[in-house]
Amino acid sequence: MSGDLISDPSPAALRALARRKLRSSLSVADLERAEPIAVSDDAPDGRLPELAALAPWRAAAVLLPIVDRPGGFSVLLTLRAPDLRAHSGQIAFPGGKIDAGEAPREAALREAREEIGLEERFIEPLGWLDPYFTGTGFRVAPLVALVESSFALTINKREVDEVFETPFAFLMDAANHRLEERQWQGRLRRYYAMPHEGRYIWGATAGILRNLYEKLFS
Repeated sequence: MSGDLISDPSPAALRALARRKLRSSLSVADLERAEPIAVSDDAPDGRLPELAALAPWRAAAVLLPIVDRPGGFSVLLTLRAPDLRAHSGQIAFPGGKIDAGEAPREAALREAREEIGLEERFIEPLGWLDPYFTGTGFRVAPLVALVESSFALTINKREVDEVFETPFAFLMDAANHRLEERQWQGRLRRYYAMPHEGRYIWGATAGILRNLYEKLFS
């Protein structure tokens, strides 16, 4: 089925694969209990704090929106505003911190609505990836969703500079997953990057996409 999803993508195939491969639910308690199995080098200047200094991790949720287009699936991504305090100018998923009393699903859908105006009626949640731990101290809950293509967006320019789509087939091709590296405090740090048509997808965003590939196709 995995190969069929790439060669002949269909919502039905994606739904069936997600049911088999992804977590059906994820609570704040699940997120708090998760072990840091993935840490990304996503600090803009490459200076990451030691893991021991990151506790307590801050809980966040993102939406990984897979858009159902006539020509095949695409993944909706954002370019963060250039004057944000954290991760300015980077490519990201819609998302942000989980507020007190809020479930990860509620946070992911709320942030998508607040950041880019993507309304819940166009979103079909499919399942959860593993929590993703970033070098900047967040434990991120990624919600994979199928998005109906008839949506209209209203971008919050205080947070998002641009919204664009990248082909799902490109992002799910391991040949396009570059493992890059840099030196930091005498140690070699490695991170995924998936450059596409002049856009540099890397760090936590690329790491989460790599986790999607591993869950669905490996």
